[in-house]
Amino acid sequence: MSMTTLEGFGGRVALQVPMKALMVSCALVLAIVGVLTWSLMTGSYPMTSAEVWATLFGDPPSDTASTVVWEFRFPRTLVAFIVGAFLALSGAALQYVTRNPLADPSLVGVSQGAALVVVSVTILAPTMGYFWRPMLAFGGSLTVAAIILAAASSHRGGETLRFILMGIGVAALISSFTQALLTYGDIDRAMSALGWLAGSVHSVGWDEVRWLTATACIVMPALFFAARPLSAIRFGEDVATGLGIRVRVARWGLVILAVSLAATAVAAVGPLGFVGLVAPHLAGRLAHSGVGLHLVLTALTGALMVGLADFAGRAAFAPIQIPAGLVTAIIGVPVFVFLILRTQARSQL
Repeated sequence: MSMTTLEGFGGRVALQVPMKALMVSCALVLAIVGVLTWSLMTGSYPMTSAEVWATLFGDPPSDTASTVVWEFRFPRTLVAFIVGAFLALSGAALQYVTRNPLADPSLVGVSQGAALVVVSVTILAPTMGYFWRPMLAFGGSLTVAAIILAAASSHRGGETLRFILMGIGVAALISSFTQALLTYGDIDRAMSALGWLAGSVHSVGWDEVRWLTATACIVMPALFFAARPLSAIRFGEDVATGLGIRVRVARWGLVILAVSLAATAVAAVGPLGFVGLVAPHLAGRLAHSGVGLHLVLTALTGALMVGLADFAGRAAFAPIQIPAGLVTAIIGVPVFVFLILRTQARSQL
């Protein structure tokens, strides 16, 4: 495997990374920039790429162009990218911690726990400030994750589908409570909650960008710093303990990080299914690498997925807007079925 050395701080810090992984990372960044440009150009007020970048650098061709880019299209696209990276990293962390390739925030009840809390607040306490939504969503997600992990940890066999099956069961139970609130709650509030549950990015603004960025500055460095425990845990509890990892503490810390990323993303735009499932596997197929670089590739892949999904939902049938959550589900369901079939085939060998 061809390697290249990255140096910094006058040579005091040096990292060896696979050349292919580095090239794929650069390609994903360029693709994200391309989707950003394409998204800012497209809409009822069309713009050229030159006009878009002139507006971003403070020289808009008109006041209308400045308003369209800065108040509507740019924050929406940024939120799509950040949310995609959050869900992808959350899925990767859960897959490493559970040693299960099918782990995903939307499949194991984490997203549903956040959704139940947000829908409950929307219908039962509509006057509650928007500031509390991510905190309450985090509490709901963490509660669900604790229940599932406690139930699954009473059995051996990290490679089985037990964690996923328990998660699907708990998710179904939580979804029934959510449906009850939507059915018997105030109709106007229920309609507002239904639009949010579809996983749409069209109503976000700079407030979402700010607290998503704040969360990213706190949680994402901690997750990348945890690359060593993740590398050890994926080989099993005995190996991780032999390498000096406090497995129980590390597992719960990583679960909290994964849940915080998923809960913040869900609180911002609603549940987006299968991003956390597909992105880590796709990143692994694009380039083989260590855990740290794989997390980078996973974040870039998830950002590109949701960015493309939001753009496709906005532009494919304009002026009708299809929620990004529906687009990611259409992509994710076939991948989920394929992964289940592959897992079953491996277990029979």
